[in-house]
Amino acid sequence: MREIGHFIGGKPSAGTSGKFGDVHNPAAGEVTARVALASGAEVSAAVASATAAWPAWAATPPLRRARVMFKLRDLLERDRKELSAIITEEHGKVLSDADGEVQRGMEVVEFACGIPHLLKGEYTEMVGTGIDAWSIRQPLGVVAGITPFNFPLMVPLWMLPVALACGNCFILKPSEKDPSVSLKLAALLKEAGLPDGVFTVIQGAREAVEAILAHPDIAAISFVGSTAIAETIYKGGTSFGKRVQALGGAKNHLVVMPDADLDDAVDALMGSAYGAAGERCMAVSVAVAVGSAGDALVSKLAPRVRALKIAPGVDPEAEMGPLITREHLAKVSGYIDLGVKEGASLVVDGRGLKLQGYENGFFIGGSLFDNVTTDMRIYKDEIFGPVLSVVRAPDVATATRMINAHEYGNGVALFTNDGATARDFTSQIQIGMVGINVPIPVPMSFHSFGGWKHSLFGDHHVYGMEGVRFYTKYKAVTQRWTGGARKGAEFVMPTLGR
Repeated sequence: MREIGHFIGGKPSAGTSGKFGDVHNPAAGEVTARVALASGAEVSAAVASATAAWPAWAATPPLRRARVMFKLRDLLERDRKELSAIITEEHGKVLSDADGEVQRGMEVVEFACGIPHLLKGEYTEMVGTGIDAWSIRQPLGVVAGITPFNFPLMVPLWMLPVALACGNCFILKPSEKDPSVSLKLAALLKEAGLPDGVFTVIQGAREAVEAILAHPDIAAISFVGSTAIAETIYKGGTSFGKRVQALGGAKNHLVVMPDADLDDAVDALMGSAYGAAGERCMAVSVAVAVGSAGDALVSKLAPRVRALKIAPGVDPEAEMGPLITREHLAKVSGYIDLGVKEGASLVVDGRGLKLQGYENGFFIGGSLFDNVTTDMRIYKDEIFGPVLSVVRAPDVATATRMINAHEYGNGVALFTNDGATARDFTSQIQIGMVGINVPIPVPMSFHSFGGWKHSLFGDHHVYGMEGVRFYTKYKAVTQRWTGGARKGAEFVMPTLGR
């Protein structure tokens, strides 16, 4: 059985805890590898390696750090097919979706290539007589990222390019469900010229996370995952004096107005609700049909959901692959059971799907509910699977109030042909990322990603300039050279502008 270990001090490292977790091929339902689960002592050793490497890396000119990012970008492009194959084997998503994950991660690397410009401060000459002032941004030190199974490459690349380019050392704790791509990424960073110890991969589960939260030499933590764990990470990290950004769950709505292009809206719902088997924090899980749009929307959606091409991710014709684990399959199926019990209309039932030759795979078909109400758990909870709920609303004002009342505030979309409606909706909706006739409004790398309410704990979104601010400390400098003249002690608050 293949064993997946850590990457510490610039080289692979076998686990020493004696604890392992199973890694599956979700399409076959088979265990393909064992991943080492780090102990607290192993986390401490990894942090010590990063701490020793940090002073030299922080003193490396930003231009030279940027050149490592340029090289990394080229290596990711060179090996993108291999990276996609690794993702598909352990996660299950279709190859085209895995390739898109690589592409979106590369875009953040491209953003980080501009770090010499992004780190420039501001300078003011003569804030007072003979006095100049300026601002600078400096790295935090050793920082950590705890990342989820659904984007095992893209989410780490939301974090580490900016963190490294800013002069920090980065410790990655990837999901133990699909850990292999993290080691490939470590190898590419080393090939790109990153000094040993500056990037570390520590595999593990709860014990490793708790050690990261408590370690005094880790200055900041970035996290993406469920809301319950995000809140725990935020409270735990901040209680130890760390800077924390913790992105949580979502229940993303797509509002379909009566004047929308219905075929366009259906295409958008199919891709955003059932792509990656719904295992995306930006997946649309609620379609809000406004006014007369409801019946026509459901009648067009139902045959499309039934016709989804579900197959192993390596099948070039597959539109949707399996779920990540057998346990998650049971959870999603349980939510479909619950929706029926709660009284929603199950228009398409994806339960019980078996594929010939892959009977043990973690497959489920797409499911579609109609007449869902806001008091149902299938509306309230993040299912994280290919289950779309249709809710009816008489008007856009009702739809807006409904969405604003939900505990999550990650992403939302509105499909309409009316500009005034779109403008008002964008202004009034209390959601972090908004799409107008765009179903998955993930910002480009030069903006920033993040939600509101229980979808984000902390003040900073990820990547873009928000990432630069998160991974640096701001310092203001005021300087005077008197040329030998002395004014003596002054006991009043300085008023340099005089």
